[in-house]
Amino acid sequence: MPRSEINRSGEMEVFARVVELSGFSPAARALRMTPSAVSKLVARLEARLGVRLIVRSTRKFMLTEEGTTFHDRTLRVLADLDEAERAVAACQIPRGRLRVNTNVPFGRHFLLPLVPRFAAGHPGVQLDITLADAVVDLVDERADVAIRVGPLRSSQLVARKLGESRMAVVAAPSYLAARAAPAHPDELAKHDLVTFNFTRHSDSWPFAIDGKRGDFPARGRTTVGDGESARELALAGQGLTRLSLFHIADDISAGRLVPVLEAFNPGDVEEIHVVYVGHGGRLPARVRAFIDFLVAEIDLRRFARPLEPAPAESAREAASV
Repeated sequence: MPRSEINRSGEMEVFARVVELSGFSPAARALRMTPSAVSKLVARLEARLGVRLIVRSTRKFMLTEEGTTFHDRTLRVLADLDEAERAVAACQIPRGRLRVNTNVPFGRHFLLPLVPRFAAGHPGVQLDITLADAVVDLVDERADVAIRVGPLRSSQLVARKLGESRMAVVAAPSYLAARAAPAHPDELAKHDLVTFNFTRHSDSWPFAIDGKRGDFPARGRTTVGDGESARELALAGQGLTRLSLFHIADDISAGRLVPVLEAFNPGDVEEIHVVYVGHGGRLPARVRAFIDFLVAEIDLRRFARPLEPAPAESAREAASV
């Protein structure tokens, strides 16, 4: 019989139980087998090894010298198998360091508030979180998971979509009180803008006029390296900025920021994904648990809808605050 067809660990387990219980019949009962099946299995084992392992008669049951040697090694092998199974089972429990990278706005407004809940449900995981708007290489940075806002670059990473968010141009009421809100995208050149200085930033903002999309120059008086800084400066009255609704919806609802040029909003969205290295389809339990948690907990649907149009009176009142 070819070795690949032999259940060697099964033979060892039966043999060890026969020795432990000093007989075929008690071993058969413990293993839920018939005594003849146990006897035949041990006989096949002895035939394959070419030695007698057990001396048995109606009155005597004892191991031969070879049987004692084989029994000792059998116990060692079975113990190693048990340990291997326990180790693999332990890997299915989320544990270990989990390195997460996300941009600053999403990290501050969504990820960090969820950390206590994830940590409470996964006490074996140690979170290592980096907030930065620069796109990092997961392999180079040894990150397990990243949250990307905007178009995904072609890569070997696996992505799961968390949602999408519309964009909006906004300004603080204090700025609009000093400078009349632009009535048309052509008027952007007359305004102070807060834009971005990272390489993937475009120097134009898209608008839709008469159903046709066009890009309008948007060169900022102030440039920053992350969305949260742009938001803070807009709140301080530094000028107009263009950000995702997931980032500024609460500020708009509270009246801290006012949408402008919404009549020309082209309805473009930023997609938000959680990305990770696929590991050939096999993910560490800590990575899979974190990704499943994000997908279950984060709901971005309200940010994909257009803003409710505000009456002109309300916009003027907001600008006069």
